[in-house]
Amino acid sequence: MITNAHSGTNVHEIADGIYRISTPVTDIPGGFSFNQFLIADDQPLLFHTGGRGLFPLVREAIDRVLPVESLRWISFSHVESDECGALNQFLAVAPDAAPLCSRVAAMISIGDLADRAPRALAGGETLSLGRHLIEWVDAPHVPHGWETGYLFERTTGTLFSGDIFTLGGADNPPVIETDLVEPADAFRLGFSSDTGLPDSWAHLNDSGPIFERLAGLGATTLANMHGSSWRGSGARSGEMLLEFAKRVA
Repeated sequence: MITNAHSGTNVHEIADGIYRISTPVTDIPGGFSFNQFLIADDQPLLFHTGGRGLFPLVREAIDRVLPVESLRWISFSHVESDECGALNQFLAVAPDAAPLCSRVAAMISIGDLADRAPRALAGGETLSLGRHLIEWVDAPHVPHGWETGYLFERTTGTLFSGDIFTLGGADNPPVIETDLVEPADAFRLGFSSDTGLPDSWAHLNDSGPIFERLAGLGATTLANMHGSSWRGSGARSGEMLLEFAKRVA
């Protein structure tokens, strides 16, 4: 469903009660997309806010699913503009909402930057939204940022996988079932080469246990921040995570 004809912002349900909001951009070579994810439940949760400039478009898309004022949690993987740049704008329009993030993010950034006190989650801690049960997975420096972590929604098997599998292109289908490793690795290497910027990955030599933890979740949906979401077996998502870990070691 297109929610803004000018920007191309669109919203699609990728799992039961979980909606992908996507805005394509064309000023990056090859095109790109910025995605947010909305869990519609008794305590609605938004994962990623988009940058400040995207706020009107994301708000408009949320309102097509549920009243933006009903948001209870604003969550994100790590502190970066496209992850949480519009955090305070959403807090301003959703009076019962609070930031939901890792303990490190709350300590080093969000406790000061946010206009409302955050709820910090420890690794493995769960929170019920109603029909959906989320679990926080600490993943420092994967791919970047000490405070990085991911949400896993246990009921639908959805891993909100942030920047792990970043895909290029501005016109991606909402959900794909094909391999993510090769296109994500090609984009990672190509973007660094084309821009002259350092690789975005931290390239840890001890990230194996983090990837094993993520792979062990058995996610059947991967909600990627850039590009299409993915759907398939839990075994295959685990294989892709472990294979990609070797590429970025």
